[in-house]
Amino acid sequence: MNNTKRIALVIAALVVLLLIFRSDSSKVETQGLDSSAVVLAFGDSLTYGYGAVEYAYPKQLQPLIGREVINAGISGEVSESGLKRLPSLLARYHPSLVIICHGGNDILRRRSKAQLKTNLEKMIDLSHESGAQVLLVGVPGFGLLGLSTVPLYEEVAKAKKVLYEGEILEMIENDPSLKSDRIHPNAQGYGLMAESFANILKKNGMLGL
Repeated sequence: MNNTKRIALVIAALVVLLLIFRSDSSKVETQGLDSSAVVLAFGDSLTYGYGAVEYAYPKQLQPLIGREVINAGISGEVSESGLKRLPSLLARYHPSLVIICHGGNDILRRRSKAQLKTNLEKMIDLSHESGAQVLLVGVPGFGLLGLSTVPLYEEVAKAKKVLYEGEILEMIENDPSLKSDRIHPNAQGYGLMAESFANILKKNGMLGL
């Protein structure tokens, strides 16, 4: 075997090892949700269901996963206020899973993204300390090419090793037919959010067979 082939084989082996390492290091460990488990949907107007409250994603998610889903969304809330509100909700409902979809108002009001990142990290820490698993939802912001998910959400999810969904809101925000106004989803949009979150839970084996 000549040197060129040896080098090629070494490079190929290194690439495979790197891919395996990345896959293992980014894998999120999950536990199944008991049939009596409570899911806390925590966030702002995107959780509350502004624009189609009767079709808010928590309400549509509940029958899809067969677990109680608490709608803990407050329209207009910024992440600083949400962080202060979360502990009492965790103590009250003892959720097995917290779906965090927060920060949209921080982004719209051009508040510090560094502070938003810190607040999200603290929300995740509080949830973990209470015994809950976390699904973090990426929220879009305005960019040169339209609305796209703010990168810090994926950064937080990877650092904290929690489940992450960063595509569904970006898709909805860029499709006027799925929105009730310039920002908020309509009934169909909220339904797509619910379906996306349910699929993530199923994919990760959290809903059983």
